[in-house]
Amino acid sequence: MIYCLEDDEGIRDIEVYTLRSTGYEAEGFADGKSFLEAVRKNPPKLVILDIMLPGEDGLDILRRLKTAAETRDIPVIMATAKGSEYDKIKGLDLGADDYLAKPFGMMEMVSRVRAVLRRAAPPSEARALKSGGLSMNLDEHRVYAAGESVPLTLKEYEMLRMMLEHPGIVFTRDQLLSDIWGMDYDGETRTVDVHMRTLRQKLGECGDLIETVRGVGYRLVTK
Repeated sequence: MIYCLEDDEGIRDIEVYTLRSTGYEAEGFADGKSFLEAVRKNPPKLVILDIMLPGEDGLDILRRLKTAAETRDIPVIMATAKGSEYDKIKGLDLGADDYLAKPFGMMEMVSRVRAVLRRAAPPSEARALKSGGLSMNLDEHRVYAAGESVPLTLKEYEMLRMMLEHPGIVFTRDQLLSDIWGMDYDGETRTVDVHMRTLRQKLGECGDLIETVRGVGYRLVTK
């Protein structure tokens, strides 16, 4: 579950909608009081926290989260006003895991969420990933398809890792370009298609687990 604390209803609604449409459970809150009550009852896996809030501001709420033993390990992404260097630094000093400068794109938000959740995953959960006949040993950087070791390039490995970490979630070509090739990569989405085709071929029958979602992107189906 991801909580979005944002007093602007329009922004809050689109944040929640985008997260849900990309496979996450999400809830939105307009003020700190309702948010903190929800955190006490059902702690989320991640929080997107706006700094400018009515009443208690986002930095005060962040301080609360990071000083309480039961919530200090919840990852937090701060939403700051563009050019607000002080708020960004203060949030990171208080323990925020990342930040988004307003106005930000929804796909950038999703990419930041995925990256922070990957970093926050306990080591015991991050050593091996499996789905169907596919398995990935993260410590050894090896991939196995139907029990056979499959040599992959770094880009192929990272694409498969993203999908194994989030089975069933659709990744757009733009998201894959952003996460794997980097935000500043000046290439075409066709690059993703070429690498995905080669990855499927290398995985043999297990390549069928990677499904093309027409007009959108790719996802790993669970069988």
